[in-house]
Amino acid sequence: MRKLLLTGFEPFLNFSINPTQQIVRELDGMELNGLTIIGKVLSVNYEKSGEELLHYIEEVQPDVVLSLGLAAGRHKLTPERIAINCDESKDKDNHGHTPDGEPIMKDGPDGLFSTLPIQAFVERLIDRGYPAEISNTAGTYLCNHVMYQGLYHFREHQRSVPCGFVHMPASHELAVDHSNLPSWSQEDLTNAVKEIIQVL
Repeated sequence: MRKLLLTGFEPFLNFSINPTQQIVRELDGMELNGLTIIGKVLSVNYEKSGEELLHYIEEVQPDVVLSLGLAAGRHKLTPERIAINCDESKDKDNHGHTPDGEPIMKDGPDGLFSTLPIQAFVERLIDRGYPAEISNTAGTYLCNHVMYQGLYHFREHQRSVPCGFVHMPASHELAVDHSNLPSWSQEDLTNAVKEIIQVL
């Protein structure tokens, strides 16, 4: 059976929970659409998260890599089109790092496009009643960092493994502490990811 490496992140900034961590833990070990899901949670750390992703890629030898991240404030599920070769944030990661526009890979291309079927993701989600659209900016925080690292790895190793990133809205549980956030139920967030996996 084919293997899907599914990653999420630990809580970060002032968010006490991360719905992507919960999704990854719930789906870990599940078999769906001919894929065995291997779920892993990444640290929110510029110096470690990319290395963790690459370690899991080598360990799992996946046929597909799907990374998830929280985009608190977005009300739709948004597959990312492109990762840019830049780390920049005024907000600290969980280890106090605040990069100031450094390249992720010194000799890497300015941008790398997702190799996942993101348009098909959006069509499937909308058909199933989940608000979704393609996003053209993954930011410059850890989500963009991890997406770029994965795509760069497969490009450099000339391996045609579909790889990319999807941003998720906040969960209702998270919105209790942040009342201005649009949110989905955790169940809907998880089921939306299941719908994405049906496309792979």
